[in-house]
Amino acid sequence: MSWIDLTVPLREGMPNYPGDAPFRLRPLLRIADGKVCNLSALEMGTHTGTHVDPPWHFVDSGITVDRLPLDLLIGRAYVVSVRGVSAVTADSLRAAVPEGTERLLIQTDNSFGLWEKEGFQPDFVYLAPDAAQWLVEQNVRLVGMDYLSVEQYDAPEPQTHHTLLRAGVVIVEGLNLRELEPGWVDFACLPLKIEGADGAPARAVARRMV
Repeated sequence: MSWIDLTVPLREGMPNYPGDAPFRLRPLLRIADGKVCNLSALEMGTHTGTHVDPPWHFVDSGITVDRLPLDLLIGRAYVVSVRGVSAVTADSLRAAVPEGTERLLIQTDNSFGLWEKEGFQPDFVYLAPDAAQWLVEQNVRLVGMDYLSVEQYDAPEPQTHHTLLRAGVVIVEGLNLRELEPGWVDFACLPLKIEGADGAPARAVARRMV
């Protein structure tokens, strides 16, 4: 089976969570200008595009992104499709997620048109706090969603992040899950190994398990 790229391309003008540093690719050298090679500088926040939230993002005693174990970031994952809702709740997941799921990718309406819109879209589908608590109780170790945050935009308290990250659940945000069908997949998501960082952009891929 072919690998499917779940990564949102990094580009200038891409959707960016309010307050995060925007992406910029700044030219340093260009062959067209008579230089020996093409060379650029990257400017972006640690939570740009498809990225990983380690516990230290919201928990000061939690581990940083460079210390996340590879066997957590690579392995079997279950894809669940939750469409037609404004928030993914515990009730949305109970009957749909198999027992023993360690890595869960949640496909929502975000993957079907939201990434094509210019600018940040505050009405994205988010993960409700009760769903986060249910995932912790089910011993899910990694959860991925298909927009720039699992948290409701402008929530008074970041309950979903706190619930997951305090329990050591790693969050992958900014996935594009449009091409995936519900069911089991091989999954890999490798964030940049930035020492001591609260997060990092990542390349994420999946393929149907045979």
